[in-house]
Amino acid sequence: MKTAAGSFSRTGRLATGLALLLGAAHSYAGGANAGLVPKRMHVAAIDAAGEAAALTVHDLAVPRLGASEVLIAIDTAGVASWDVDIRRHPDSIKNSRFPLVLGTDGSGVIAAVGSNVRGFRIGDFVYSYSWDNPKGGFYAEYAAVPADRVSHIPKGLTMRQAGAIGTNALTAIQGIDDALRIASVQTLIIHGAAGGVGTLAVQFAKLRGARILATVSDEDEIALLKQLGADAVVDGKHGDIAAAAHTFAPAGVDAVLALVGGDALERCVDAVRTGGRVAYPSGVRVPKPRNGVTIIRYDAVPGPREFERLNKAIIAVKLRVPIAAEFPLVAAADAQRRVEAGHVVGKVVLRVR
Repeated sequence: MKTAAGSFSRTGRLATGLALLLGAAHSYAGGANAGLVPKRMHVAAIDAAGEAAALTVHDLAVPRLGASEVLIAIDTAGVASWDVDIRRHPDSIKNSRFPLVLGTDGSGVIAAVGSNVRGFRIGDFVYSYSWDNPKGGFYAEYAAVPADRVSHIPKGLTMRQAGAIGTNALTAIQGIDDALRIASVQTLIIHGAAGGVGTLAVQFAKLRGARILATVSDEDEIALLKQLGADAVVDGKHGDIAAAAHTFAPAGVDAVLALVGGDALERCVDAVRTGGRVAYPSGVRVPKPRNGVTIIRYDAVPGPREFERLNKAIIAVKLRVPIAAEFPLVAAADAQRRVEAGHVVGKVVLRVR
């Protein structure tokens, strides 16, 4: 099914796509050019806010397709801290009707396309990021997703890797390119670099020519971050961030990408030079303001142009995607417990098929 390099061969893509789609027994009437799709599916969903035990397997109808949507037979879904937050506080999103299917990203095979959709065909291998997806999340055998939140999987990524990166990769590259506007030879601290976003952000920042100081939470993460491209790494829990930053950039760093908050982040921000900037995605505790330092909040945005830029960067950098752990769909609660336990190097995923 895979080439020696780990990417899907043309034959492997076709065979796997057909295997995913032809296992169904009913004709799907939810969209144009529909393939064979069952009427019902298994999902991991909640019926009320709660702890991990609230996330259980449900049998639901496969969502009907809108004219501008595609139906994805999900192979791999990402599991992240924001999924845990939504499970605890489903009222934080707009589309929170119960049973609520969780998951903001994943990969799979196009099973049907809406009548207005161009550029996708049944059998295409795709990945997606869709926050607060109108028809439910990716912890499911099928997901109906607006087509502009979907991309073909770029060369060099496996289905499993693509399923892990939708939210993380867009957050990483938009932090580097759009929020911070990192340029060649600029100095950058990536705080929380061993997580799902950070491991990708290090690679994208190196692609842009930055010099990178990565902070991690354990010594066993140091070697990995250096392999990914960090010029220097400091253990933020047990090491001296201020001293490491001064050694790295005596005149102050140009920028900080803040992926976790807390006191260690404040020490990173203290190391920013006058005129420098700090960017953080929503969900990270806001750093205290400093005179002469611009602090930028941002959110990842999906779209055709955004995916096009991301895919070019993925191919150029030959992206490595660390997977910390994987669980079957029926163990989605255990997957979220793994995230809650912390010290996740890379991403936790669900293997749906």
